[in-house]
Amino acid sequence: MTVQPRRMKLGAFLHPTGHHVAAWRHPRAQADGGVNFLHYAELARTAERGRFDMLFLADSAAVWDAGLEALSRSPRSDHFEPLTLLSALAAVTERVGLVATVTTTYNEPFHVARKFASLDLLSGGRSGWNLVTSANQAEAYNFSRDAHLAHADRYDRAREFAEVVLGLWESWDDDAFVRDKAAGRYFEPDKLHVLNHNGRHFRVRGPLNVARSPQGRPVLVQAGSSEPGKDLAAETAEVIFTAHQTLADAVAFYADVKGRLAAYGREPDHLKIMPGVFPVVGRTEQEAEDKFGELQDLIHPEVGLSLLSGMIGVDLSGHAVDGPLPDLPESNGGKSRQDLLIRLARREELTIRQLYLRIAGARGHRQIRGTPQAIADELEAWFRGGAADGFNIMPPMLPGSLDDFVELVIPELQRRGLFRTEYEGRTLRENLGLPRPAWRPRAAPPEGGWAQAHAAE
Repeated sequence: MTVQPRRMKLGAFLHPTGHHVAAWRHPRAQADGGVNFLHYAELARTAERGRFDMLFLADSAAVWDAGLEALSRSPRSDHFEPLTLLSALAAVTERVGLVATVTTTYNEPFHVARKFASLDLLSGGRSGWNLVTSANQAEAYNFSRDAHLAHADRYDRAREFAEVVLGLWESWDDDAFVRDKAAGRYFEPDKLHVLNHNGRHFRVRGPLNVARSPQGRPVLVQAGSSEPGKDLAAETAEVIFTAHQTLADAVAFYADVKGRLAAYGREPDHLKIMPGVFPVVGRTEQEAEDKFGELQDLIHPEVGLSLLSGMIGVDLSGHAVDGPLPDLPESNGGKSRQDLLIRLARREELTIRQLYLRIAGARGHRQIRGTPQAIADELEAWFRGGAADGFNIMPPMLPGSLDDFVELVIPELQRRGLFRTEYEGRTLRENLGLPRPAWRPRAAPPEGGWAQAHAAE
């Protein structure tokens, strides 16, 4: 049997106007990108033309919690709800995966299971759920709370949440729905499975009222890199989106998480680790530097400081912007990102201003500027060096930066045999090289079966 060469996986991580905090001000940016469907449709078609594995959308269930001045200078106050958007994009694409971020902190498992299962059917088996716990404090205020649950409690809820969603996605056998008109039988009763989950956070009977899709169920993605996040990923995730500044850190994370899989009876290749990368592509080194400089020159100081404060979990407005980053208390928000930013500031002796300028594009992810060859060199080094199975590409400005990557970097990766020239299949699982999950038997329903489950109705 011919062994297929290992090829990297690529996600197109789409922020409405691009990942750079000032991208919306660029003359060639689509300033209303967050609410412009034609803009997203064109980006999706560009990513599919480039043979990307998936589109990836972040989300927060709140307007960015910044001061009014900074907020009024940022495009982070209006954008489509991601599942609604991806459902529409499913109709204008054929192969590219559709991954949306939905928090476990302020949702219910049945809603999440149903919506993603529906997207999976609408798209022919191309959906994925990026499981996160909420870090944006403003989200708490929209759900009758004054503060988030503690970090450990959010992850405890997330673990049970994922268990329930996965169980609901196994409500039906693949061939349960026979729709036999002659016999008058719509589905086979013995191929329906009632969850009957009763846990610390959730009590969910089921079953889900959506059938399994061509890929079995949506792909489960996770973005946490804290210790609880890594444990949860090893147990449940099939793709991890993570942030690293150095190759050494990325290699250590890769080995750590892959090494945890065996404890859950999983194979290393059944989890794809994809660090975020912010590439500024130029036909020459100088062109790349000029493109980056144009964006950096558009950063308003209020926006830069507010971005850093939000990401590091502490309001820095009372500190001298040209002084060093002070010692900070532990955040109840994103712990792994706070730790990354503090280590970056200490390692490179950055002032607060220098730190916000440094993260204004990639927000702590790896930032690469250069020619297509130089960018391909770095991606190849991480891919072959045990740091990544692929990358979540974060275009600095849209639509131009995605066009640059597809037209200039993708051909170079293909020339080196590192990336596909055609899709392997029609589902997200097929293209990622993930197994199609077989139905797993759950705990038996109460004695009396389905009839007893309905007794209270």
